[in-house]
Amino acid sequence: MTLQITVAAPFRHTRKTGMRKNELVYYYALDRKWMSTEQAAILLRRAEEAGLIRQENGVFTILFDPATVSVPIGFKPTSAVFETNDPSQELIGRIMKARGVPETDVVAEMNKVIREQFDGNLLPPASLVLLAKKYRVPYEDLRDALVATVKKK
Repeated sequence: MTLQITVAAPFRHTRKTGMRKNELVYYYALDRKWMSTEQAAILLRRAEEAGLIRQENGVFTILFDPATVSVPIGFKPTSAVFETNDPSQELIGRIMKARGVPETDVVAEMNKVIREQFDGNLLPPASLVLLAKKYRVPYEDLRDALVATVKKK
C-alpha cells in the first residue's frame, strides 16, 4: 500500500494524469526530499513492474485513480517501496501456512510435481499454482505477477 500511496502522491499534488520522468524524480527527490534521484528512478521502475504506472513516449501515466488513495499529512515512504515481492515465494508461504509444513516440504512437493507429472517440462510458478489449487489456497491475486515472472525468463 505504501508503494501505491508513493506513486499517487505527485499525481494528486499536481493534479496531472501524466508526468515526465524528470518531473517525478524532482518531486520525490528534490521537492519532497523523500529519496535520492537514483532511488526515485528505482521507484519508477518498481511501480511500472507492479502495474501502477505506464511509460509511453517518455510520459508516465498512472494506471489507477489517484483520488482513491489518501496521502496522509506528513507521509514519507519507507524503504519497503524499493523491495520487490517474489510472487512464487509468497505462494510458497501461503501453502506452508495452509498445510502447516516447513518451506522445504512445499519446495520438495513442487519439484516432485515438475519431475514426476511433467517430466521436468513445467516451470516452478506453474507447479506452485497446481499445488495451490490442490490445497485450496487462494492464488488469484498473484496470477498476473506469476505470469510476469515466467515471461521474464
